[in-house]
Amino acid sequence: MALTSTDRGAPASWARAAVAALPARVRAWLADGSDDSLAQRTAGTAFLIRCLSAALVYLTQVLLARWMGGFEFGVYVYVWTWVLLVGSLVDFGLSSAAQRFIPEYAKLEQSNLLRGFLRGSRLLTIAFATIVALLGLLAIKLLGPTIDRYEVIPLYLACATLPLFALTRMQEGIARSCNWINLALWPPYVIRSLLLIVLMAGAHAAGFGSDASTAMAAAVIATAATTIVQHLMLGRRLAASVDAGPNLYEISRWYATAIPIFMVEGFYLLLTYTDVLMLQQFRSPDEVGVYYAAAKTLALVAFVYFSVSAATAHRFTEYHVSGDHDRLADFLSQAIRWTFWPSLVATAILLAIGRPCLWLFGPQFVDGYPLMFILAAGLLARAAIGPVERLLNMVGEQRACAMVYAAAFAVNIASCIVLIPRYGMDGAAIATTTGVVAESSLLFFVTRHRLGLHAFVGSRVKAR
Repeated sequence: MALTSTDRGAPASWARAAVAALPARVRAWLADGSDDSLAQRTAGTAFLIRCLSAALVYLTQVLLARWMGGFEFGVYVYVWTWVLLVGSLVDFGLSSAAQRFIPEYAKLEQSNLLRGFLRGSRLLTIAFATIVALLGLLAIKLLGPTIDRYEVIPLYLACATLPLFALTRMQEGIARSCNWINLALWPPYVIRSLLLIVLMAGAHAAGFGSDASTAMAAAVIATAATTIVQHLMLGRRLAASVDAGPNLYEISRWYATAIPIFMVEGFYLLLTYTDVLMLQQFRSPDEVGVYYAAAKTLALVAFVYFSVSAATAHRFTEYHVSGDHDRLADFLSQAIRWTFWPSLVATAILLAIGRPCLWLFGPQFVDGYPLMFILAAGLLARAAIGPVERLLNMVGEQRACAMVYAAAFAVNIASCIVLIPRYGMDGAAIATTTGVVAESSLLFFVTRHRLGLHAFVGSRVKAR
């Protein structure tokens, strides 16, 4: 049957109408104050910032690898991994507990306790980080003969970075809990990377040694500058939004909640960084550099998970405190979809362009391309259950969550010990993926058993 001109024009008219209506729909979405829209905007903003950060970090790693060579780049990667690991843990979970206590104190109008947490959490973080840094300096001094000479100065500089790095992370947790996602993420993930690029470019142009010590010195300066800027901006925001008054401190209650979260995060970070640290023990810095480049090329996939977690954790707390279990279940279902499908798309794109991306580091780094396929399997397994780890922490199931991560870490470390000596980089990638798949499977079963929620992409999440 022949189509009339009216029939042929209908799809075109519909398309034009849809395009014309798009700006109005976007404006309505931006103006929508509902929790879902706010969480979507927060997650979207976090993801865009992390994408920009990923590009900057990737550019930084490429430039460092080109300037420093594979060996010195591998040393820098090893030392900076220690900063990321220890610096993320020295607050003993307070930065993540902020997403539990700040919404709770605000909702219950407990202003004295809110002010106490905002002040006390930062002071405690600085104190603990400084103690750990001093212990680290002492350990390097005592273990000097057993540490490779080329690692000593970078490790000293890493200790100097710890208090600054930890304070930035605490301030990030506070800003996230207040929905100030730009303030939370721009300083540590964008500004710090830009400063590091500028400082290293200046050092390279001035003829300073392009080695791990120079790179770590630049990292100390960049971290200090961003920490100070973020501290001043956060102080101004808090002064405008929180009324002045006396402070009350529930330090024992904070740590009763934070320590199990600390255990969860500790095992999670060990799952994230154990491959690099273990690979350094059995293989040369050159192989560490190649492996790190392959893992960082897939970083965009993990940023999806991070972005959704940043936008949803404090919402889980609010729904739990108010007793709205149906809303909690619906919100979890949405969070899983927001995590998995973008992660799947990002994985496909990155695997398609992975080889030329690795070539940017140098021809030898292309050897890490097969590792990306192994590591991608673990990232997708984690994405398929969404931010259920944050859910468990926010609703009081942090101990069960910690046990899950302890078990997953045990699987990971055992796999590293068995596989890395024999298979090198491939063994590290297989061990990491095995640990992440174990983590995701256990989190799924714990969430279903403890909360009655079927946390898996494509499943209908139901509350008991």
